[in-house]
Parts: sequence; structure tokens; C-alpha cells
Amino acid sequence: MILVGNQRGGGRDLAQHLMKSENERVEVAELRGFVADDLDGAFRETYAISRGTRCQQYLFSLSLNPPKGASVSNEDFERAAAKVEVKLGLTGQPRALVYHEKRGDDGELRRHAHAVWSRINVDEMKAIPLPHSKRKLQDVARDLHLEHGWTMPRGLAVTGARDPRNFTLAEWQQAKRAKEDPREIKAAFQDAWAISDSKAALSHALQERGYWLARGDRRGYVAVDRHGEVHNIAKRAGVKTKEVRERLGDMEALPSVAEAKIEIACAMQAKMEAFQREVAEREEREKQEAEIRRAALKARQEEQRKAQREAAQRRAQAEENERERRIRKGLAGLWDRLRGERKRQVERNRLEAEEARQREHSERQQLTAVQLAQRREMVRERAQQRETNNAAKRDLTEDAKVFQRMEADAAAERNARREAFKERRRTEERPRRRGRSRDGPSPER
Repeated sequence: MILVGNQRGGGRDLAQHLMKSENERVEVAELRGFVADDLDGAFRETYAISRGTRCQQYLFSLSLNPPKGASVSNEDFERAAAKVEVKLGLTGQPRALVYHEKRGDDGELRRHAHAVWSRINVDEMKAIPLPHSKRKLQDVARDLHLEHGWTMPRGLAVTGARDPRNFTLAEWQQAKRAKEDPREIKAAFQDAWAISDSKAALSHALQERGYWLARGDRRGYVAVDRHGEVHNIAKRAGVKTKEVRERLGDMEALPSVAEAKIEIACAMQAKMEAFQREVAEREEREKQEAEIRRAALKARQEEQRKAQREAAQRRAQAEENERERRIRKGLAGLWDRLRGERKRQVERNRLEAEEARQREHSERQQLTAVQLAQRREMVRERAQQRETNNAAKRDLTEDAKVFQRMEADAAAERNARREAFKERRRTEERPRRRGRSRDGPSPER
């Protein structure tokens, strides 16, 4: 179902357009959320509300056009409109739904629908924003084609490459974590079929999506994915086997499933080796960067310790001078001795000096703890990097083994089939040879 929508004003013109008599039949099926009971009144009502805002395009108009020859019920149209409503964030907004029946140039009577929403949120008196509406409508249209099994038109085909040979390391790891959605697999085949008009084009389009075209063991046209799974092209693309045969031509020109698996396994082993080199290069790069950061941290911490020592020395000298200043000399000092004040001051100075030493020791300990935590954090980060890289290496090694086994199994299967074919040929030829020897002339003695 092709969905075309846009924001617009001009409610009166839109109402006149939707009610045009050039259509064979017009049916206003729904006026939800409006006070008015006719299309023109409903759009006038929306316009009046929009005057309380700055919005000029106060409507969102959508046309819903099913594929030619498709039988679409009112419930199907309503479900499609509901999907669009949710996707665009228009849930609960006033909506009009109109059905048109119109005879095309080919004389066939076709049925389509129009849905119109008010964009004005009455509670907030603001227009509902509709960013990326075209892309969202395409997403809904794709879902509808998959849901109903309709042939995907070229305009909806996704051309983004999914060939695993083009994956980055991060994309490969993400693809391994994600479970494949059967709907996405079917969409990939429908996309490839929609944009291809020959065997070469289909083969290229399938490989862009991670599938290799092959000849099935049961005389069918199939595609093999990177896991070695075999997919029936007609079934996945939603077309008839006859159409596939007409487009692809001679099946014998296609590689067998075993040969396709060997090709995939070789290509993916090379990709795994490239990923392993990438991980090794990343490990070396991270090691060098870690060494640079460690050296920089060491220098910075030495500077911090040096600055703390110098500051402590300056402060200790100032405090010592202050304590010495408190002990008076001369006659005043003699008087302090006689009344015991000097002795008490000396004791206070001693206690203050001890407190100062304890304070400096505590500050050194605090700085040491902070710097130790910084070094431990750097070591932890480096250990985590190594573990991540080692885990990636182990995974890639296992993946490479999987493709090696796939290649070995496929090669064994191919060789077994060849031997079986040769043995069958030899078995068929033996009776003919015996028959010729019996019917031919007797050798002379």
C-alpha cells in the first residue's frame, strides 16, 4: 500500500477535493472527534481551533493506495490508518476517513482511501510536530506489504548494503548478538526481487543483503546465507516459481548449494582474518596509548608531589617563624622565665609543631591514596581493554573455525555428489558394453 501524506491548510479546498463527483463513489466513513457531522464543517472547525495557535498547516492529509488488483477491506484501511496514526504521534487526534472508488485508464475500478487528521492538540493549544513523516510512512508501507504479502515496489526497496563482507568489526559483533527477524529476511528478498530484472542483477542485490544465489538440490532456485542456511527464493520473495524461472533462466548455470557454501566460507574466512588483524592492530595501538598515558600520569603525579613538598616546606617555615616570634627575648624574656610563661609557650609551640607534622603526613597520605587510585584505574582500564580484545580474538577464532567446517563439509558434500554421479554413469554404461560384446562379431581364432 502506497502512503502519501503531507501537512496542509486550506481545509475548505481539501473538503471539496475529497467530495468531488468525478469519483464513481465517495463515502465519508468516519468523522471522529469533530462536533460537525460533515467534512467541510469538520475542517472549518479545525481551522477555527488553529486560530488560537500560530499553525497554518493545521491538517495532515494521507492517501492510502493499495496495489493494483489487491482486495482491501474497510478494516484493512482502518488498520493502516491506525498504524500511521501511531507512527506519526497523532493518536487520539480528530480524524476523517473517506473512501473513493474510481475507474482508471484501463477501465478497472479501483478503491482507495483518504485519512485527514487535525494537528492541533487542544489541551496544549499547540500543533503536533511531524518530523521525518515521509520516512515513517515508508516504514509503515513496507510493513503493510509484508503483512499482506504484496510485491514490494521499487520505491520501497531498501538498498542499504548488508553484505557481511562489508561489515565493520563492530557491525559483525552486533549482527552476532542480534537475532534475525523473519520479517527482515523476507523484506530483504522482496527488496532484491523488486529492484532486479535479470539473474545478474538479482545475484548482486542478494549479495548486497548477505545471500548467495544457488541451484537447489531439489531443482529449485535458492539463496544461501552466511550461516549456510538455504532459502527458497520464490517463497521468500512472495512470487511464483514460474516467475523466478523466467527471470533467472537456466538453473544449471547457477552454482550448487555446496559450491555456494564454499564460496561463502572462503570469503568469510578472509573477513575473519581481516578482523583478527584489526583487533591485533587495535591492541597494539591501545598498548602504545596506555604507555603514553602512564608516562604522562607519572610525570603529573611527580609534579603534584613536588608541589606539595614545596608548599609544605614554605608553610612549615612560616609557622616555625611564627612560633619563634612568640618567645620573647631580653628583659621580657627573663620575666617570662621567672613566671613560667616561657615554659608554657615552648610546650604550646611543641604541640603545634607536632600537629603540623601530623597534618603534613595526612596530606601526603591523601595525595598518595588519590594517585594510587588513579594508577589503579588506569591499570583496570588497560586490563579491560586487553580482556575485550582477547574475547574478540577468541570469538573471531571460533567464527573462523565455523566457516572452515562449513567449507570442509560443503567440499565433502560436493565430492560425494560427484562420486555418486560418476558411479551412476558407470553403472548405466556397463549394460551397454555387455550388450555390444554379445551382439558383435565373434573374434577370429
